[in-house]
Amino acid sequence: MVLVSAMHITAGVWVNDDEPGIQADALEWLDKIAPPSWREPENEVSRELLPDPGDYRHHRGGEDNGDAHLKNLLVHHQVIVPVTEGRLDLGPWQQVFYCEFDGGRRKRPVIKVMGE
Repeated sequence: MVLVSAMHITAGVWVNDDEPGIQADALEWLDKIAPPSWREPENEVSRELLPDPGDYRHHRGGEDNGDAHLKNLLVHHQVIVPVTEGRLDLGPWQQVFYCEFDGGRRKRPVIKVMGE
């Protein structure tokens, strides 16, 4: 088994189908559930999900990445993947995906083989 961890609180790691359509759908879905506060919500559902009065409470302390923290909660911070004969043992269409939702940060994903 291997642990793949994002090592950053506003990043996410997940396993899914390696197909551009589902990747675009997933990122769009995350933006609808936790829209970036610097742009107008795309629809009424997105607008209703924002905290009242329309911005994330996290921003009251001077931050601007409340949406990135919520997206991390939705896709998780780490995954455990089986390893067989030294290779990730994924399904035929699966890949491990890393996404930094706060943008512009140095990336430091860590892969740790369990038992070492």
